[in-house]
Amino acid sequence: MQSDTLLHAANFSTLFVCMVLKFPQIFVLMRAKSSTGVSLNSLLLELVGFIVFVTYQMYYDYPPPTYLEYPILIAQDVILLLLILHYNGSLRHSLIYALVFVAGWRLLTVEKWIIDLAMSLCTFISAASKFAQLQCLWRSKDAGQVSALSWAMATYTCMVLVRFIAMTLLNLWVLFTVLYYQKYRSSSKKED
Repeated sequence: MQSDTLLHAANFSTLFVCMVLKFPQIFVLMRAKSSTGVSLNSLLLELVGFIVFVTYQMYYDYPPPTYLEYPILIAQDVILLLLILHYNGSLRHSLIYALVFVAGWRLLTVEKWIIDLAMSLCTFISAASKFAQLQCLWRSKDAGQVSALSWAMATYTCMVLVRFIAMTLLNLWVLFTVLYYQKYRSSSKKED
C-alpha cells in the first residue's frame, strides 16, 4: 500500500515537473536574447524522440495518461526551437523544420514496421540528443545560456525509471539465485 502511494506520488510529481521542465530554459534564453551553449542538434533529436514516442503510444491506443507529458514537452521544445532560431537569426527556417516534422510524423504511421522500428531506436535518439548537448558544451567550453534547473528537473524525471531498472536487476538476481539453488537442491537429492 505504501509503495503504491509512493509510486503514484513519484508519477504525479514527474508529470508536474514535465509540465514546466523547459520553462527555466525558455526564460534564460529570453532574458539573455542569446542561445549560446544550447545545442540545436540536441533539441532537434529530442523533438524527434518525443514525437516518435507519442506517435507510437497513440498508434497502439495506449491510454493518454501513459504519455500525457510528451505533448506538453513537445510544445515546450517547439517554443525553444523558435527562440533558438530567432536568436541565431534563422527564424525563416522554422517553416522548413515544421514541414519536416509533420512529414516525418505522418511517415511514422504509413506502415506498422516503421513505427515499431522508430520506437526501438527511441532510446538511442534520446541518448544522441544528450551527447549532442555535451558535444556543444565541450566545444564551446561555455555553458552560455544552458539552464541547470531544466537539466536538474530532467534528471529528476528519469530517476523514477532508475527505480524500475534497479528493481528489474534485483528481481533478476533473485530469479538466478532461485534457479541456482533449485538446481543445487535437485543435484544434491540425486546424490542421496
